Amino acid sequence: MDAILARSRPLKQALVDFVLDAEGELAVALERYSAEQLARSQQPDQHQQALVIDRFVIEGTVENQTPIDLFLAEAEDLSESDQKLLKSWQQSFVGLFAVTAKLPDGFELMNWLTAKPYTVKPNDPAVLEEMQRFKLGEILLTQIAPITETYWTFSAPWKAMGNLGKPKLAVAIGNFKQNYKESLYSDAPELLEEAWRSVERYHQDFLDFFGSDAITLPGYQLGKKIAEFQDVLTKKQLAEAGIDESKSLADLAAEAGMDEAEIEEAAATMGADAKAVSTMLKSKETAAKMVTPQIDLPPELKKAENVTVLAHPRWGQMFLPTYTQFETLLQAEDWQSVPGGEKLVRKYLDDATINAFIWHRLAEAHPVALENVLRSVLDRPTFDLKADLDALLQQHKKPLQPELPEIASVPLHLHDLFQEALKEVSKTKPKEKEGQKAKKGFQR
Repeated sequence: MDAILARSRPLKQALVDFVLDAEGELAVALERYSAEQLARSQQPDQHQQALVIDRFVIEGTVENQTPIDLFLAEAEDLSESDQKLLKSWQQSFVGLFAVTAKLPDGFELMNWLTAKPYTVKPNDPAVLEEMQRFKLGEILLTQIAPITETYWTFSAPWKAMGNLGKPKLAVAIGNFKQNYKESLYSDAPELLEEAWRSVERYHQDFLDFFGSDAITLPGYQLGKKIAEFQDVLTKKQLAEAGIDESKSLADLAAEAGMDEAEIEEAAATMGADAKAVSTMLKSKETAAKMVTPQIDLPPELKKAENVTVLAHPRWGQMFLPTYTQFETLLQAEDWQSVPGGEKLVRKYLDDATINAFIWHRLAEAHPVALENVLRSVLDRPTFDLKADLDALLQQHKKPLQPELPEIASVPLHLHDLFQEALKEVSKTKPKEKEGQKAKKGFQR
């Protein structure tokens, strides 16, 4: 084992001991971080709980300093190489990895979220021996840390999930996105930036189509308008790609001098389903069908009397069947005379889908009324909307900054996985296809 890899083990243990033995602000920050992370999962398992410490070492902050910064400041006897190694661990990240090759002293892994490869070597001979049972394709949930410019090590407990089929792998990625949102594209900032840009583009398309960042329509009408909106987006995408939507795919293939395999490959680069394209090549359906996923409103929203859609370039689009009722409550002379008023306010506090942006929008439009309502519901006569609202939202586990919305495009390799997983599931459970959403790649 390389000397630097061997040294990483006791050095990492010293860092963890420093964090666990800490008092004061560092201890408080660890407790707060642990509570926030574990709250994301209704039933956090032992692996999630064990991983919290290792994630805090990298992601935690105390007055704009990381635990590694604090450790370096106190451990003055560390060698220059130790200090360099510790600083490099700021690049550590949690990922969902697939074993692509086995090495005598480690593994070749691929991060499924970004498709980036890594050479990873355990820094404990006992762990290496235990991991020899892993087979190619094994899925691992763990955190890795750099050792040199050419290889990494496991810096946290690992969870072996087996060699997953596509449906189960898609579910595992969905769970990862839910539980480790900060780590979604940790090793590929360019993918994260493109995902955020896709949200902004979608928002501008929304404004161009609907003419406002806030609309209210009966559910069934909104469903039709969303379908029209999707059609407009598809036509725009085809136009940007230089495709004549009035022609069939077979016609387009003939004009381009391409065979069926080539047109399938071209469709795949646009985020389309290559196998579905193959079927359409033999039909007279238009090219628009090859890139348009069926995005539908859930049945409960379709049946709602009114649905308000709020749009934001970072928060995305929020569909609210009770927003008009909440505004009616705030506009009433006596809000307590509105049936179900207090229940609605508490729902907006407790419901995770009612995010901070919605509350800030209500506060901006109805500051006095909202402050009075919250004073009464919370039994806090001195509640000050400007001073206390953000703390209240955080108390109810509502992040003050937006997390990447579901409408964000995903890398094409994930899009392909989700599509293939849906197909496999639909073959065995055809009745479950209705209402499922297709994910789009970055080339929208």
